[in-house]
Amino acid sequence: MAKHEVLLLNANYEPLNVCNLRRAVTLVLLGKAEVIQDTGIDFRTPSGEFQTPSIVRMIYQVRRPIPRLRLSRHSILARDNYTCQYCGSGRDLTLDHVIPRWVGGPHTWENLVTCCRKCNLKKADKTPQQANMKLKKQPRQPHYVPYLSLQKYMAAIDRDDWAFYLPIFKEFGQKAVS
Repeated sequence: MAKHEVLLLNANYEPLNVCNLRRAVTLVLLGKAEVIQDTGIDFRTPSGEFQTPSIVRMIYQVRRPIPRLRLSRHSILARDNYTCQYCGSGRDLTLDHVIPRWVGGPHTWENLVTCCRKCNLKKADKTPQQANMKLKKQPRQPHYVPYLSLQKYMAAIDRDDWAFYLPIFKEFGQKAVS
């Protein structure tokens, strides 16, 4: 079975998670979830043939504590849409402290950006002004994305079949809805 991701919704249609096909089918077969939308592609199991789900909804409300968005390399890369914040490149990415640590620059959302190695070497231990470089946009902590990690949210917003169920955050450059 190829890797297939399924959007898992809470009973109130709030996004809970993105899970694999096996987990989604297990929840449906155990009566814990229902299929909201399928892909139109059939798959076979020992117990029969099924439509591959794209979106499933839990039958009961799952109570979860409000999660916090963690500062991590993956979250910074996802926030910056996997592009260098100086030149726009999407290759050979790393992180850069806008104000270098040795000058007292903090390790925070507002001071970390995605940067390609070439720009990182050019900027070195200077501020962008000293290196004569300009940021494409000011870094800041993203608004919280309910339940989905930032990386999963960034991947999910590109799926047309999931768009209706995901909250819209303008800061992530949502596709224009026609």
